[in-house]
Amino acid sequence: MRENARVTPDNRGDYQELVDEISELLGLPATLENRDFELIAFGAYDSEGDLDASALDPVRTRSILTRRSTAAVRTWFEGFGITRATGPVRIPPTPEAGVYRGRICLPVRHRGVVLGYVWLLDSEPGPTERQLAAAMEVTVRIGALLADEAQHGADLSRELRAVLVAERDWQRDMAVAELRTALGSRARGPHTVVCVAPWPSADPEDAPSVRTVPGATALCTVAWGTTDQCLALLVRLRSADVLAPAASAAGRLLERAGPSGRAAAAGIATARTGLAELGTAWGEASAAARAALAEPRFAPVAEWARIGPYRLLTSLSRGAADDPAVHALLLPAHRELARTAEVYLDRAGQAGRTAAELGIHRQTLYYRLSRVEQLTGLDLDDGEDRLLLHMALKGARL
Repeated sequence: MRENARVTPDNRGDYQELVDEISELLGLPATLENRDFELIAFGAYDSEGDLDASALDPVRTRSILTRRSTAAVRTWFEGFGITRATGPVRIPPTPEAGVYRGRICLPVRHRGVVLGYVWLLDSEPGPTERQLAAAMEVTVRIGALLADEAQHGADLSRELRAVLVAERDWQRDMAVAELRTALGSRARGPHTVVCVAPWPSADPEDAPSVRTVPGATALCTVAWGTTDQCLALLVRLRSADVLAPAASAAGRLLERAGPSGRAAAAGIATARTGLAELGTAWGEASAAARAALAEPRFAPVAEWARIGPYRLLTSLSRGAADDPAVHALLLPAHRELARTAEVYLDRAGQAGRTAAELGIHRQTLYYRLSRVEQLTGLDLDDGEDRLLLHMALKGARL
């Protein structure tokens, strides 16, 4: 699987030691990012023991605080050929881009493939060629570690996909057992599942790496949700009550899904301890994403616990809410009438609130509601008829 390395709490210290080693060799602050410009480790080195705050230009500060760089920063740095370089690349300061200090980029490669970058803040007179050569030797060790993690992450993602696409309960049980064994102790804590839909590629090998907040780990794969190909993300949480790591990861993935030209949304399942209910969690996450695509107020990231009646509507089979009574109302020619009916029902039949939200006179509202009754044959004074119409209108969004 073509994936970037995923860093786990078990080996984060290894990267930190290697970054600190480079900082000591060169006498410069160093940071390590993967090839998606997600921060892995950083070290602050200063020979006088007090790092000048001016060394932290906006780009470096943002990278450290948010643990990643923007797409624009990535594109700008890649313009200097760092993806093809096999040795140090010097990048001059460019204040208009927020880069107030020059950079030295040490590409991290393994078997010819770039897996990340070590970034150094350049200074005068700067490191010697001999020092840089010694630092490049350290990047070889970093590259080997990243490659090992990439392979391990690929194996785990395949295990996750097997769970999500299993067609029978016994197949899912076996896949869960294999994933639990592969994750080891990490399988026992609280987890949640995220669904990003639609995802622009159906190829599982296009699943990106994702770095959430410190203390959380994530696995990505591509699978089918309730409506389309989706990206599935398993996020290990510090606490079942705090879904922030999942929301953070979902936001980053949505940035990658956006360029496809199709609107995307994400759903987050209820947190669970252990992996036994991964199939159920995947259903919740994909349903929440579906609700976020249908209902703008839930977008761009919806939690299953917060989508209200859509928890029931998304559990219905496709077309189950397509009642014959509302066929005519859902025709394009009657779009405004359908919207009026939905707002009226959302506001519990309160005419004043409905008219104010739609920006129309009450008499106009009453006329439209009478037209809705004529088209559907439903009585808006009857509770069951109102429930049927409300469900049908919401279901039509899905």
